[in-house]
Amino acid sequence: MAVLPIRITGDPVLHAPALPVEQIDDEVRTLVADMFETMDAAPGVGLAAPQVGVALRLFTFGWTDDDTEWRGVAINPELWLSPTEPGAPDPDTESEGCLSFPGERFGLRRAERAVLRATNLDGERYEIEAEGWLARIFQHEYDHLDGVLYTDRLSDRDQRIVAKITKKLDWGKPGRQWVPGIDDIEA
Repeated sequence: MAVLPIRITGDPVLHAPALPVEQIDDEVRTLVADMFETMDAAPGVGLAAPQVGVALRLFTFGWTDDDTEWRGVAINPELWLSPTEPGAPDPDTESEGCLSFPGERFGLRRAERAVLRATNLDGERYEIEAEGWLARIFQHEYDHLDGVLYTDRLSDRDQRIVAKITKKLDWGKPGRQWVPGIDDIEA
C-alpha cells in the first residue's frame, strides 16, 4: 500500500465526470487500499478516486459516529437525497472541508438524509441509509465523481474568497498536488 498524491483544485481530473468501474480486479483493489491509506494519512473522512488522479466512479469513506464505525468503499454509487432545507448554513454544524482544497473550511447546506447504493470490493451491492455527517460525506464524495468540488456549491461571497486563496497559493492549474505526511498542507 502507498500514500498517493492528492490533486488540488484546477487539475482537470477533478472537474470532469468520472467513468464507471467496469471490472473489480487487482488494479482496483490496490487503488482502494492505497486510497484508504491516503485518506487516513491526510487525515480525511472520505476520498474519491479523481482526487488521486484516477477518473473512476468510486470513493472510500471512514467515519465514526456515537456508536457506529462506518468504513467502506462505494463503487459505481447511486445517491438519493432528501430535500435540502433552505437558508444559510450554520457555521458551527455545516462547515465542510476538502482534501483537494486543503486547509480551508466553508459553510455549505446539504441534505440531512441520503441513501447510498453501491458495490463493494467483493462485487456485492449494498445500501446505507445515512443522516447527518455520514449523509454529508456521501454527498461530498459523490459530487467528486461528477466533477464537482464543494467550493463550486458555495455562496458568491465564499466563492470570491476561494478565488483569492486559489490565486494566492498558485492553485487552479493542472498538476498541483500534495502528499499527506510529506507536504506541509493541513487539510
